[in-house]
Amino acid sequence: MPYPPKSLPGGANFDRQPFEHRFTMAFQPIYDLRTGRIFAHEALARGGMNGTAAGVIKSVTARTRYSFDRKCRIKAIAMASALGLQTKLSVNCMPNAVLDPDSCISATLMAAEHYGFDAANLIFEFTEMEYLRDPQHMRAIIASYRKRGLMTAIDNFGTCFAGLGALCDMKTDLIKIDKRIVRGIESDQRRQRMIGSIVRMCSELGTGIIAEGIETQAEFDVLRDAGITQFQGFYLGQPMLEGLRTAPRVPLPIAA
Repeated sequence: MPYPPKSLPGGANFDRQPFEHRFTMAFQPIYDLRTGRIFAHEALARGGMNGTAAGVIKSVTARTRYSFDRKCRIKAIAMASALGLQTKLSVNCMPNAVLDPDSCISATLMAAEHYGFDAANLIFEFTEMEYLRDPQHMRAIIASYRKRGLMTAIDNFGTCFAGLGALCDMKTDLIKIDKRIVRGIESDQRRQRMIGSIVRMCSELGTGIIAEGIETQAEFDVLRDAGITQFQGFYLGQPMLEGLRTAPRVPLPIAA
């Protein structure tokens, strides 16, 4: 059943207002060791040519959230198409800006068709924290996307207590291991054991894993040895403003 218009999950009143601050997109590659190539680019909002993501997010209010979320998706798709993106495109989603999952995704698919971008290459990222705020709403959104054969991912996996519950309820194609687990993992056996358990669990569930926030070779080596094959982070390539990176900063070992 669609969510009622002019209401947010939780029943808050909602009057849409246009998001009028200027922003652009940067694209950060996600590399796959199984192929030695880029698996996807994540689209990241930036506040103009010299602005930061924090500056953009700070300007979003409850009343402009719907407009901002919609503009982010359309701008990411339009720019990716103009740049000739041939990989998958990962976009961050704001579930608390989605009133009706079906109409929201329909608008995104219309934008993909308009700009000539293959919707099968879209990945939609949701955070664990959003799941904690309203699990029922998140399940409805994920179900709507998966019904159309679209890929979804849990971003920042492991940052809160939602992990296992979110993984079971949301049934996403991918999880992205948060950088707070990654940081310093080469000298932390507890983190290494946790990663080993996550890898085994996701293997049994058929869920892919991306390690994000990789900044050092030591972090990369430990996670690769644990069986992870997809990586994102400054160690391999920083986001490029209005452009696409191709080769990683360091030689990329191909997984056996």
